[in-house]
Amino acid sequence: MNRASRTTVSTLLIALALAFLSPIYLMLVNSFKDRAELYKSALALPSSFSFQYYAKAMDKMNFLTAFGNSLFITIVSVIFIVVLSSMTAWMLVRTDNRLSRIIFLVFVSTMLIPFQTLMMPLMQVMDWIRTTLHIPMLNTRGGLIYMNIGFHASMAVFLFHGFIKSVPVALEEAATLDGCSKFGVFWRIVFPMLKTITITVAILDVIAMWNDYLLPSLTLSDKALRTIPLSTFYFFGEFTIQWNLAMAGLTLTIIPVVIFYMFAQKYIIKGIAAGAVK
Repeated sequence: MNRASRTTVSTLLIALALAFLSPIYLMLVNSFKDRAELYKSALALPSSFSFQYYAKAMDKMNFLTAFGNSLFITIVSVIFIVVLSSMTAWMLVRTDNRLSRIIFLVFVSTMLIPFQTLMMPLMQVMDWIRTTLHIPMLNTRGGLIYMNIGFHASMAVFLFHGFIKSVPVALEEAATLDGCSKFGVFWRIVFPMLKTITITVAILDVIAMWNDYLLPSLTLSDKALRTIPLSTFYFFGEFTIQWNLAMAGLTLTIIPVVIFYMFAQKYIIKGIAAGAVK
């Protein structure tokens, strides 16, 4: 590649990076402005970098409670997804028969179904469970965690399934000959070798569930149970929108995910690429 080509590619990459970073720039600079300054120029830098609007946003969002709800729901959901999906994928790979292949295809096919087509039937089923079986599935953290597991397990099984195929069967056979049970083989031999894909699954699910608005909005109505995305929606009223407070609230929302992603980003491409190898 000659110098002119390298310059062209670099220019295109810089322009693309600026295009992706522009929403973050708008969100950050406008979170420090009052409404008059924001409406005057959304692109200009603020006259002062005061954190007063962050304090107001945290107070109106009930940020600490919402943060705790999001953190609890996300962590518990991810733990269950990782444990159940990895065990399921391992059994499907190691029992390679027609039934296991059909079950795997069912998992994969559910990834193609848009959530919007399931919203109303899902709420009807959850309400039926509540009224008939007296199990509280709506307006509870447990119900939302249960639904998160159901909707995110398919992708996790798919990724684990591809990765486990690269794990040598000889290691499991040697452990079995040494008297290790199936449960022990998985947790002592197989699962430690799934570190890369486990972190990849965790990252993808944390980002998806932390930023999810639609499912929590359908299942959680109590203010004390609201997650951060639901609390952020407080600033978007029917007649007025508090854009400066909304920008501050959105900034507070993405900070934990950005920090988590920065520490674990090296595993994403590596894990997905490894999971694609048969």
